[in-house]
Amino acid sequence: MIEIINPGWPSLIVDGGRFGEAAVGVPSSSALDRYACRALQLLLGHAADAPVLEVMGTGFALRFHHAMTCAITGARVKATIDDRPVRPWMSFQADPGSLLRIQEVVEGLRYYIGFSGTMDLERVMNSFTTNLECGFGGYQGRILTAGDRLTFTEICEVERSAVPGIAIPPMHPPHRLRVVAGPERSFFTDESCNLFMDRDMRVVYDVSSQTNRTGIRLEGEPLCFRQGVERSIISEGILPGTVQIPGDGRPIIMLYERTIGGYARIALVVRADHDRLAHLKTGDPVLFEMIGIDEACQLWEAKSRSMDSLDKSIKRIK
Repeated sequence: MIEIINPGWPSLIVDGGRFGEAAVGVPSSSALDRYACRALQLLLGHAADAPVLEVMGTGFALRFHHAMTCAITGARVKATIDDRPVRPWMSFQADPGSLLRIQEVVEGLRYYIGFSGTMDLERVMNSFTTNLECGFGGYQGRILTAGDRLTFTEICEVERSAVPGIAIPPMHPPHRLRVVAGPERSFFTDESCNLFMDRDMRVVYDVSSQTNRTGIRLEGEPLCFRQGVERSIISEGILPGTVQIPGDGRPIIMLYERTIGGYARIALVVRADHDRLAHLKTGDPVLFEMIGIDEACQLWEAKSRSMDSLDKSIKRIK
């Protein structure tokens, strides 16, 4: 068992996502950094859909009531176990009574914590992930709070291991996001489109404080709609990474908590860059770059190969 001492801002249980339910309005609610989660599961000997903790902010702390192996991936953090430093992207041993504490987030935003045991959770619609809006999945359908205790059905012994630095993606700003054209790109003036995503004329946006797991609002030069064009559309299905433009002309990047939207979709962040979205924090500069569908497919194929080969790159620690 583990006990949450300080839940951070906030922390919740996620996995690879809840799929196949969008038709009834249930989003995937998946972990935002899928690569970091896969690395974590490989470090701890878990299947790809095993639940983990997704956390933001400093001060997160938990206490172990059983001996087990633990690991942290995602954002680069300074962490300690019983005041001894532990490295992110490397597994470490925790003893009964040990206290894990996150002292500082050095690079990125969200980090993931996993354990060499199976969390005793109920699977809802074939997933353990938390849907905060509907109030199900995860731990009682909510974020974790101080005093919560998570139990395990089994705790396994695993070899200590580490992900090499070359396999850890950068998470620092500025964030360059590659996009393909959205269905309503023609709703905007040519000048606005050029400023938004031309390779040479890109405008820099800053991440707004109005950002959460639903979407990332950006501050900066508003995009201009063409004269006579409606500033909203009939609500349609949207994909994670969709860049919507509300009436004020400032972009919102949609994440994994919505299935429909009613704003014009100027672009879509390519799938290969989705993990980067987990690490956009307030004030970070963001740049968009338009690419073609063929290049987007090539980027995803390369990303898929890197995830498939991640297991081979992990180094066992003797």
